[in-house]
Amino acid sequence: MDAQKLEPLPDEDFQRVLCVVAHPDDVEYGTSAAVAAWTARGVKVAYLLLTGGEAGMQRPPEETRVLRAVEQRTACDLVGVSQLTMLAHPDGMLVYSLDLRRDIAREIRRFQPDAVVTGAWDVEVGWGLNQADHRAAGLACVDAVRDADNTWVFPELAAEEDLPKWGVTWLLVAGGSPPTHALDVSGEPLELGIASLEAHAGYLADIPGHPAPRELITGFTAEQGRALGVPNAVAFRAFKLR
Repeated sequence: MDAQKLEPLPDEDFQRVLCVVAHPDDVEYGTSAAVAAWTARGVKVAYLLLTGGEAGMQRPPEETRVLRAVEQRTACDLVGVSQLTMLAHPDGMLVYSLDLRRDIAREIRRFQPDAVVTGAWDVEVGWGLNQADHRAAGLACVDAVRDADNTWVFPELAAEEDLPKWGVTWLLVAGGSPPTHALDVSGEPLELGIASLEAHAGYLADIPGHPAPRELITGFTAEQGRALGVPNAVAFRAFKLR
C-alpha cells in the first residue's frame, strides 16, 4: 500500500451502519475502531453475526457459544453498539445459500442502513488464506445488499414481515483488496477498538501465539494511516451503489 494513496471515506452523511460478519470478534480486528469513530458522532451502528462462533475454541460448543456471546456484548458496549443480532448458522460450516442471503437481506430491510460493512470473500487476503466462513459471509452479504433492494427477490419479507425493499448507498469491504478509502481512527477510536478486541480475552487465550491486540491493531492501522496521511486509519474497499 503506497503512502497517500487512499481517499478519505465520504461518510459525513452516514446515519446508520450495519456490520455483517460470520463470527464474534470478526468486527474487532480493526473495523470496531471505525465503529467507535462513527458512534462518537451519533451514527447508529448495528452488528449482525451469522454464527455464534461455537466451533472456535477447544471446549464444548455449548460453552463456547455462551462465552463468545458475553465477550461480544462487552466488545459492542465499548464502541457504542447497542443492537447486536447473533444468528444460529453453524460455525465452521457456514454455507452460501438463499437462506443466508434472506437472513441478511431481512436485517438490511429492518435496520435500513446507509452503509453495510462486511469482510473480504477472496480466498487469498493480505494476511494469508481466508477462512471458509468469512468467504461465505462476505459473498452472501454482497448479494443480500442487492436482494434487499429488489421487490421480487424474497417477496415474502414484504408480504409476511412488512419489510419493503431498502437500498443501501455504500458497501464497505474490510480487508478488501485493493482498498480504496480509509477512515481516520486516531486517538480515542483506536483505543476503543483495541479494547474491544481485548474484550475477547477468553477466545484469544485459546489461540496459541496470537499477538497482543494493541500490537496487532496499531500495526496495521498505522500502515493504513500513512496511506491516508494520518496517524491511524481503517481502510475499506468501498463501493457506492446509488
